[in-house]
Amino acid sequence: MKSESKIYVAGHRGLAGSAITRRLMAGGYSNIIRRTHSELDLTDQKAVRIFFETEKPEYVFLAAGKVGGIYANNTYRADFIYQNLMMECNVINASFEHKVSKLLFLGSSCIYPKYAPQPMKEEHLLSGILEPTNEPYAIAKIAGIKMCASYNLQYGSNFMSVMPTNLYGLGDNYDLKNSHVLPALIRKIHEAKEQGAKEAVVWGSGMPRREFLYSDDLADACVFLMERYNAADIGEFVNVGVGMEITIRELAELIVDVIGFSGQLVFDNSKPDGSPRKLLDVSRLKALGWKARIGFREGIAMAYADYLQNVAKAA
Repeated sequence: MKSESKIYVAGHRGLAGSAITRRLMAGGYSNIIRRTHSELDLTDQKAVRIFFETEKPEYVFLAAGKVGGIYANNTYRADFIYQNLMMECNVINASFEHKVSKLLFLGSSCIYPKYAPQPMKEEHLLSGILEPTNEPYAIAKIAGIKMCASYNLQYGSNFMSVMPTNLYGLGDNYDLKNSHVLPALIRKIHEAKEQGAKEAVVWGSGMPRREFLYSDDLADACVFLMERYNAADIGEFVNVGVGMEITIRELAELIVDVIGFSGQLVFDNSKPDGSPRKLLDVSRLKALGWKARIGFREGIAMAYADYLQNVAKAA
């Protein structure tokens, strides 16, 4: 990519898309195309085709998608599979039709089987059954991977896919029903502290292990790959993570420490745990020359500061 290249970031207001936009701007890219959902509905095939025909982007970061935690994934199953499939199909096919030089599709670590070997390698895809609570979302993301790979094989396109681990960072979603575990815990524990509560309730047993990546690290990896590599260099897709995991209990305790909550944590075993472990093998990306830089406690402190500034203050 050149500094003047026309770059479309789909989903620029989301956690990943906003971080990618920040990284591009910091890297001197000045011709970034952005559209809100009200300006361009990516599930509308005709609207997407008109947009690509009019704007003619040279590079595309497909970071748009319907996302959420266990509750949202398990409750709005039809919405998750339909909306994500439609967005992927429309943007990827329009990118092919209008000869986009390179596209980067953003997936999710939930594509892997529920009981995949740990850490999860790229070749573990489709080697077992998926976690039931987020199966529709996972299937949509797997379809996106296969769509990019199929266009590459049949038409010689340059569409690459990256699978990030659990993300957190600036501009996260803190809705208690629809957010992921880390931002949900930040809000729960902050509110417990503000209310002077003696305890804060955490969903599940606290035993599942998860890996977390700061959104600006993900953005750096995405731009790194777009600048230096082609789809053929990375294989069908590549994992993006830190290569380390933590239990949900340990995560909650770390957030308690960052926020300064003096009460007790209570674990609600009636709520689902999801997959027991989700650790990515990131050796393929490390071999390409990239690794995460933001420490976990540092990242949580920055996310909490962002929450205080943009969510708690507005409440």
